[in-house]
Amino acid sequence: MSWQTVLGFEVHIELSTKSKMFCGCPANHFGKLPNTQVCPVCLGLPGALPVPNRKAIEWCIKLGLALGCRINLKSKFDRKNYFYPDLPKGYQISQYDLPFCYEGELLGHKIRRVHMEEDTGKLQQQGGLTLIDFNRSGVPLVEVVTEADFKDSNDSDQFLKELQQIIRALGISTADMEKGSMRLEANISVSRDGIFPDYKVEIKNVNSFKFIKKAVDFEVSRQIKILESGANPVQETRGFKESTGETFSQRIKEEANDYRYFPEPDIPPFEFTSNQISKWQKELPVLPAQKRFQLIELGLSENYARIIAADSQMYVEFMKDPRKEKADLLINKRQARVVADIPEDQVRDVVQKVMAANLSIVESIKAGKTQAIGALIGQVKRELPNVDASLTQKLIMRLK
Repeated sequence: MSWQTVLGFEVHIELSTKSKMFCGCPANHFGKLPNTQVCPVCLGLPGALPVPNRKAIEWCIKLGLALGCRINLKSKFDRKNYFYPDLPKGYQISQYDLPFCYEGELLGHKIRRVHMEEDTGKLQQQGGLTLIDFNRSGVPLVEVVTEADFKDSNDSDQFLKELQQIIRALGISTADMEKGSMRLEANISVSRDGIFPDYKVEIKNVNSFKFIKKAVDFEVSRQIKILESGANPVQETRGFKESTGETFSQRIKEEANDYRYFPEPDIPPFEFTSNQISKWQKELPVLPAQKRFQLIELGLSENYARIIAADSQMYVEFMKDPRKEKADLLINKRQARVVADIPEDQVRDVVQKVMAANLSIVESIKAGKTQAIGALIGQVKRELPNVDASLTQKLIMRLK
């Protein structure tokens, strides 16, 4: 049999607005004391009414325009009903049949929709208890939904990284996955001989490009084994365990009708004008792909163009004086800064993990074969590409 991967993505982006989506509470929740940035609206208390954040809607539409989307001049919010502890109202204000943006494209991949919704609270495990922090509840959240036209994880890696660069170029979000301001979800099926599968598995809330690649690769392999046994994979939502590199079952996946969508009665529908959309289109900055083209036209290598285009400050600085010598000096400073930004504790943790997984190499080093250190440094560099080699070597010799 011939197996083909059917792969699409849902990318959630927390917007960097000053206030939340439907109330005046601060939207910047990271690192704040739990439940200190809440009010009756984002706590879902009876009688509290939502007021939409104008800037968040504008930024959502600008992202759609940057992704080549069509814009619905008439749109609305909808209630997505489900019961979960981090959703205090018992429903999420989202968009269903009339998203702000639809039918876009990026790097040859089709984007189904770009819509606006509110984030949920956050569950935290502590002392055997599940606690809830509602600081994140109501933060403006944009969802980018692609079609399932990716053939494998390598194909999707470039797309997701380009999307992050566009978001940062627009200045609408830090898109920092470690802090949860950009979260990746993959929808995965495997087809047989071109027959479209009748199931879909969703991998939820993955927070790095490396882990989403591992999750997709593991899940495709898992599904193929099930299909080869004559069974069918269960349509479900799964998580990804970073320590084992495996996905795990969370719950049976819901269908759209399970959410009982209906128009949000407390927020009137929206009507935009063509002039308003044209104005926002003209306000878009130079996007990463355009920057790369400009830089290559100025004689830079593709690698230099990629590095400079990904850093808005570096791009502006270089364009003031576009010479290759200037590019060398910008990039050398950046690499030094990136190396310096990796804490020694983080390097030590990776070194210890690599040494524990390669005891035979460690024994060789202890026996005096110091050239074997290179093999360990190489493995550390796979996890921390910009790590300082001399620091890594010192830690290896200290820990051996």
